[in-house]
This record gives sequence, C-alpha cells and structure tokens, in this order.
Amino acid sequence: MNVIIIEDEKPSARRLQRMLKKLDIEAETMLHSVEESITWFQNNEHPDLIFLDIQLSDGLSFEIFDAIEITSAIIFTTAYDEYALQAFKLNSIDYLLKPIDDEELETAVSKFKTRLPKKQSVTLDFNEIKKLLINPIEREYKKRFSVKVGQHLKLINIEDIECFYSENKGTYLYTKEGRNYLLDTTLDSLETELAPEQFFRINRKFFVNIQAIKDMISYTNSRLQIKLNNYNEQEVIVARERVKDFKNWLE
Repeated sequence: MNVIIIEDEKPSARRLQRMLKKLDIEAETMLHSVEESITWFQNNEHPDLIFLDIQLSDGLSFEIFDAIEITSAIIFTTAYDEYALQAFKLNSIDYLLKPIDDEELETAVSKFKTRLPKKQSVTLDFNEIKKLLINPIEREYKKRFSVKVGQHLKLINIEDIECFYSENKGTYLYTKEGRNYLLDTTLDSLETELAPEQFFRINRKFFVNIQAIKDMISYTNSRLQIKLNNYNEQEVIVARERVKDFKNWLE
C-alpha cells in the first residue's frame, strides 16, 4: 500500500507516521504545503491513500485539488468544526479528529482496506465543502440533557453544565452545582450535539464550557491548564495539538 501524509505541522506528521508503522503501513512521503504537494503530484504516481490535513502552511489543501486531479482515497486529519466534518465523512473514506486516537486510526485504515482494496478515483466536491466552511449549515444543538437519578429522570439545561468528561469508559457531565451525572452517550457523539461556540474539546477526555473557565495557566510541553469555576476532580489540560485552536476559539 502506497501512503502519503500531507500535514504542515511536522511533529504531527511524524507522530502519524509512527502510528501507521505500528499498523505495518509505511508512509515514507510527507508533504507540508499546498505548493509542495502540487509539485509532488505533478511528478509522481498518485498513492493509494492520502492522510490529509485541511489547513496547510500556505493555504487550504483544497487548492491542491483545484490544480491536480487526484486519483487517491483520502482520510482527513482535522480539527475543524462538526459541520465540515460531516461533509467530509460523506465524501471521503473517513476523518480523524486531532489528536488522533490509535483505535480510530486502525478503524479508518480497515475501512479503507475493506471499501477500496484497489486504487480508484474518489470524487470529492470541494466547492461544496468550501461553501460549508464559509457558510456552515444552521442547525439546532442540544439545549438540555436527561439524566437518570435513581428511578427518576432529571433534565439539566446546557447552560448549567461546566464540562463533559470521560472516565473509566463512562461519559459524565458536571454541573455548576458540583454534581456529576452519567450519560448514555460518548464524547465523540457530543461533537455534533454541542454548540461549538459554547463548548470546546480540549483533549480526548474533556469538553469545557467557555462560561465556566476561571483561569488558564501555562503548563508543561506547551500545553495549558484550565481552571473551572467548580470542577476540580482532576487536572483539565488542553492537549498541545489543540492549544492553537483553543486560543482561536476563545477569541
């Protein structure tokens, strides 16, 4: 299998390369910009599979497809909001939300091997995707959650929730009153249910409410530690790969 990685952040590209190697996949070619990628595709046989980031150092990766007809399957590696992710999921093999999870990567590769065992053209409507990025589809997000308390159901309004987190294979919400409630869902499912201007996924285990942030402190390895108004059961750390997006979200 011929695989390449297009990613402007070289540490992220090398990390993905190492993860693929564990799956016995060699991704020897790594490209880091639109210009470099166009030149490469003009002079090389197209690979079976591309791991593609959206925002590269010199522009959006869509520009590659404006210049070159790509005959490869694509798995997106992105931190874009859910409206774009939904579009990509419909048109590509899969998408992987950064930071990439080992199990999700293995599932995406397996999906590629099952559905596209041989190289073939994958048609992506990049003009439609661009429209979605500029004018996201208006949609309704969750306004409340129902939780089970003994034999009863309780409704909790979204504005009363400080954070969502996963622990011991369970997903919980934490309220302003300092109460934890177990949910019958996953953090991945919450991606499409939470308003992106209100909640941000700072790492694989936490979504935080912007209204609940009390303080932000520099942390080791270029990360950030978040202090919430009430939640203090464990450290709330913004993953290094998410710090830039987190800062943009705050603004």
